[in-house]
Amino acid sequence: MQYFPLFVDTKNLNVLIVGAGEVATRKLDLLSRTEAEIDVIAPDVADEICAYETKGRIKLSRREVQVADIADYDVIYMATANEQLNMDFAVIATQKGIWVNVVDNPSFCRFITPSIVDRGRLVVAISTAGAAPVFARTIRSRLETLLPQSLSPLFDFVASKRSEVQHKISSGKERRLFWERFFNLNSDRFDGVTESHYQDAFSSYGAEGEILLFNENDNAAMLPIAAMPLLQKIDIFYSDVDNAIQVNGKLVTDINELVRRDASREPIPSLSAIAEKYQHGERLLLVVNQEKLEKLKAHFPMAKHLQPGAL
Repeated sequence: MQYFPLFVDTKNLNVLIVGAGEVATRKLDLLSRTEAEIDVIAPDVADEICAYETKGRIKLSRREVQVADIADYDVIYMATANEQLNMDFAVIATQKGIWVNVVDNPSFCRFITPSIVDRGRLVVAISTAGAAPVFARTIRSRLETLLPQSLSPLFDFVASKRSEVQHKISSGKERRLFWERFFNLNSDRFDGVTESHYQDAFSSYGAEGEILLFNENDNAAMLPIAAMPLLQKIDIFYSDVDNAIQVNGKLVTDINELVRRDASREPIPSLSAIAEKYQHGERLLLVVNQEKLEKLKAHFPMAKHLQPGAL
């Protein structure tokens, strides 16, 4: 992973955009939605950027950029039509420890801006590490159709209820189950019954135990899409194999990468310990060889065997 995804708090973030043409306008259209303080420096300014100045959203300097300008900023976007100028000032910014982005020149970028789906508090970022931005936009267009606009007010509603839920439900695991119950009832809607679904979720959010089994030699990339929600609910990931799995000399996708980051990772325990966890409502995934898998299936007939291409 060359680029590590981060969501940065833009409150009190100082941003400089050098350039005020079409490319700079696209960057500003996104940045203007944040809480960042934004300066723009350019001798020639597009009408769209003038509009931001008129609204008081940006501070605009109509002149050529100078070396002295590259200071006291957290982030700088170099978006002029002069590629050499962009590169020269990117080097200066990097030397001063300022994060810089040179449009369409990843080799001079300390960071890149992903393609974004914006639903208020829910933001989805897509990146191809600068290799195929056109394809990233294709993925974005698909997500735009999948994620309704109602998610924006829905997550405002959820945010307003978090303190109440934390006060009523002390256990972190039970809070997670509560929110799972709420979203199962409400889905992605925000309408007149959302409040009712919220209240109803308090009446029943107990966990039902579940056991999932997976052959350590199978490629997790071949699992059906329907397996993904099951893996994201796992509480404990049991395995005795290394994360890097090789079959016939080829590296296969590790199922560990598909499980929740905060799920516990542990060696495989005794059958009695597995049964106890299951009876207490824990959701378990066991990655084992074929021999152990058959024994577990016989001992736990309720277990689901996750297989490539089938559930």
